[in-house]
Amino acid sequence: MKFAQDIILKPVITEKATDGISSKRYTFKVATDATKPEIAKAVEELFGVKVASVNTINMKKKPKRLGYHAGYTAEWKKAIVTLDASSKEIEFFNGMN
Repeated sequence: MKFAQDIILKPVITEKATDGISSKRYTFKVATDATKPEIAKAVEELFGVKVASVNTINMKKKPKRLGYHAGYTAEWKKAIVTLDASSKEIEFFNGMN
């Protein structure tokens, strides 16, 4: 059994992600093995809102280097959660607009 805290890892705070807050679209870093229904249930449980849809993106690794040392960034999964029109907003994101 997965807990909601194990599925939703942290919010993604970028310029594009904060633009979507006004239209009730929130972006989260999620567990790589999480499914769309699990993500929707976790967001509803953690924040007490009604989810309309979930879109997921697997962020691939990118090559990076620092001087002589070369490596890759970590792979991770991003979820863009759209709330129902009648749902309240997530209060955590209110001050970021």
